[in-house]
Amino acid sequence: MPGILDRISTILRSNVNAALDRAEDPEKMLDQIIRDMNDAIEQAKGQVATVIAQEKQLEAEKASADQQAKEWDNKAQRAVKAGRDDLAVECLRRKKDYEGISATYQQQFDSQHGMVEKLRGQLDLLMRKRDDSVRNRDVMIARHRQAIAQSNIAKQLSAMNNLDASSEIGRIDRRIREQEARAAAEMELNTGGASSIDDQLRQLDAGDTMDDELKSLKSRMGMGGAS
Repeated sequence: MPGILDRISTILRSNVNAALDRAEDPEKMLDQIIRDMNDAIEQAKGQVATVIAQEKQLEAEKASADQQAKEWDNKAQRAVKAGRDDLAVECLRRKKDYEGISATYQQQFDSQHGMVEKLRGQLDLLMRKRDDSVRNRDVMIARHRQAIAQSNIAKQLSAMNNLDASSEIGRIDRRIREQEARAAAEMELNTGGASSIDDQLRQLDAGDTMDDELKSLKSRMGMGGAS
């Protein structure tokens, strides 16, 4: 029977490691581990009960051998009282046999008792681990969900960092400036000819005005025929 709970613990660890390797959902994995631990505890309880039953059987066998040894000792005393030393010797021989049987049962009982105590300690440890897992389940699930949330935020921040917003805005600003400059140039080209004609017409009008002024001056000076 030794090592029953050790083997159960090894199986549990193997199941946990396999689940981790498959990257399963920790919440489902925790629930499965707790179920496995409950199953292991029930199996262990059955094994421990068997060992305890064997211990009690050895204890009963030893008690029976002790009783037989006591009875043969009483018979030896009766034989001595009856003057039957030969019969007393035979009774004492039987008594010694049962004492030897009792000693053997005692050794087996002591070994079995030590095994029972060890198994009980292992079972108690396994039950405490199960209870700790149950108590910590909600906390571990909350930590897992928080870790996922933080990971998602980190990915979003990384994506935002990879997008150089200032560079993109600068590029748009340059495009707008180019469009503004192109519009101004087109406006100047489209209005340049008309402005030149208007200026020349205004100059002609100004020249005509000065001729009239000159003729008026000469007329007042009596030089109307002069040109």
